[in-house]
Amino acid sequence: MRKLSNLVMLLICCSIISVAQNYTQYVDPFIGTAYVGHTYPAATTPFGMVQVGPDNSIVGWDWEYCSGYNDKSTYITGFSHTHLSGTGCADMGDISFMPVVGDVPFIQEKEKGYGSKFSHQSEKAAPGYYSVWLSDYHIKVELTATPRAGFHQYTFPKSNKSGIMIDMEHGLGDKTTESFIKVLDNRTIAGFRRSTGFVNDHQYYFYARFSKPFAKITTYKDGIVGKGRDVEGKATKVLVQFATKSNEIIKVKVGLSTSNYAAAMKNLNQEIADWNFAKVLKQTDAVWNRYLSHIDIDAVDEGQRTAFYTSLYHALIMPNLVSDIDGGYVGWDHKYHQSKDGEMYTNFSLWDTYRALHPFLNLMYPEMNSKLIKSMLEHYKQTHMLPTNEYGLCETWCMIGNHAVDVIVDDYLKGDKTIDADLAYEAVKHSQSSDHNKSDWEKYNKYGYFPYDISYEESVSRTMEACYDDYCVAMMAKALNKTDDYNSFMKRSENYKNLFDPTTHFIRPRDSKGNWREPFNPFALINKDNKRDYTEGNAWQWTWHVQHHSQDFIDMFGSKEAFVNKLDTLFFVDAGKLPGSDVIPDVTGLIGLYAHGNEPSHHVAYLFNYAGRLDKTAEIVRKIFDDFYLPKRDGLCGNDDCGQMSAWYMFSGMGFYPVNPVSGKYVFGAPQLNKITLKLPNGKTFEIKANNLSKDNKYVKSIQLNGANIDMSTIDYKDIMKGGTLEYDMTNLH
Repeated sequence: MRKLSNLVMLLICCSIISVAQNYTQYVDPFIGTAYVGHTYPAATTPFGMVQVGPDNSIVGWDWEYCSGYNDKSTYITGFSHTHLSGTGCADMGDISFMPVVGDVPFIQEKEKGYGSKFSHQSEKAAPGYYSVWLSDYHIKVELTATPRAGFHQYTFPKSNKSGIMIDMEHGLGDKTTESFIKVLDNRTIAGFRRSTGFVNDHQYYFYARFSKPFAKITTYKDGIVGKGRDVEGKATKVLVQFATKSNEIIKVKVGLSTSNYAAAMKNLNQEIADWNFAKVLKQTDAVWNRYLSHIDIDAVDEGQRTAFYTSLYHALIMPNLVSDIDGGYVGWDHKYHQSKDGEMYTNFSLWDTYRALHPFLNLMYPEMNSKLIKSMLEHYKQTHMLPTNEYGLCETWCMIGNHAVDVIVDDYLKGDKTIDADLAYEAVKHSQSSDHNKSDWEKYNKYGYFPYDISYEESVSRTMEACYDDYCVAMMAKALNKTDDYNSFMKRSENYKNLFDPTTHFIRPRDSKGNWREPFNPFALINKDNKRDYTEGNAWQWTWHVQHHSQDFIDMFGSKEAFVNKLDTLFFVDAGKLPGSDVIPDVTGLIGLYAHGNEPSHHVAYLFNYAGRLDKTAEIVRKIFDDFYLPKRDGLCGNDDCGQMSAWYMFSGMGFYPVNPVSGKYVFGAPQLNKITLKLPNGKTFEIKANNLSKDNKYVKSIQLNGANIDMSTIDYKDIMKGGTLEYDMTNLH
């Protein structure tokens, strides 16, 4: 009897352990799909090429549907294979498949097209899985994915005209420039879509196999319906039809490639060998569990657990794989390449992600971060520039700065020996020395800032961003003993001082004669002439954008007290109606004029600590956690921006943040979870505890590292990588 009891207890314990290690159960892909989070519930793998999921948007531009999906819609136009997560610009939506019943029209007009209504109550989503009931057709849709392929499983009603629409015209805010579809046999279709939009020129080939032969084919080319097997033109579509029994399942496997459809076939054959949907889903779930298992948490409540692991999930979606299983891909020069440096990746939202996303990957997933950097360096070799805001293998020039510089330098200084250091330094120096669309270095060197009257727009923000990029080049030059370069770039990194107005304590625009812009409204997002001096913000938000020379910056205010008072005002000033907010819709997540929904604010709460007011950092971080990261569809206060918002949440939950990523130090804030265990890539563990954390106990009384009290300003990356225990003693006193 005792032996039986022990066996039962063992089975119970194993069951508990199994459940505890099922990290995907804590992820809700619907978080951020409402309001302006711009996330999606598509099925994908970590950093995968394929993100197969629902699109609500009709052909054309609608900012709320940047990801293709928004919670306010109850109409699905198709299930496409590429999406961008959390961006403020629409693109992708390539290679759309849509199951239908009947002889449907080849158009995408709401209520008139081939789409279908659906209910959000019928949707399910988890990492690597999406399901929905199409109410117009009585079809159940299930989707899963491998890195380079999507797997569709459709359960049809009884009909002689069950069908699947394959649409190369469909896209998200872009337009198809050329396409073709080839029916290779009665179970196999291949095709190609090339498009232009936010991404100037990107392309994908596909190769699709069907579990059942189709009985009828109807084609569409640029408005003309036909009955041929192959179609080529600007906008091409094919409707394949079957006779189905009630609840008959038809499966479709779709491989993608940028190279050609033969490569897409190889990708598909390698990654989905059979027709076992459940098996592929289980494998994808296991991949996600391996990635998510790098961090264990003791959350304050289940809502926080969901918010945390969903943040971790969102941080592992982008950038995206672009090379085939054999290393082939069409590169940034639009030529075919065979990668000699491992997998290649695209979709680098570096203006956002240099701040916390890449530092997070460098801490927890350095091998992956190194792959991304090798892709950046390959981009440099092909185009003679590092990427700035690159999507779909095209530079968009959407945002400012040269922040691949920061990511590469951070990686190098943290000891990555797998990258070519000489090439890396050449690339970062070249980026800060050679002109491009938003960097006129001759003017910058002449004036010590970008003058608003003879430079591009956003002159203030571009100056501030350049200062940090210069600092990063200087730090790499120092590590490589390049003294002259170090001195030159370090001097230039102080150019923010040239835009600081000591009378107003604001960073302000100046012209080529050294005059301040007048009139000056620190609240304005745009000027009266509809020009922007600041990028997606105003003087209140951009004055604090000094990430590297913290003490010098504080001294410019006259004293720590003056600095704190001014910074305090940012969080309590009455924003009212921001002039220009109708033009710039994504300045969101406001606390006073602090805008957590926009990246330039992300380090600002931590600046209090530099002035000795950790208590104020704790107050702001707690408010952001309570108000702006909620476990519901509208739970994000702004674009997740390819994982940057999510990375902020995870770092801040740990109680520290990389204000200056390349410094090798993290600035202390206040932890928001009871306990976090980091399973470090070197095999060690780093445990973070918040003793006596509660609603009231949000302030830090003391901090111990491995039992010894430490200074409450910063913690070193090297100390974390040694493993050990970091303990915060929390209090309600400040």
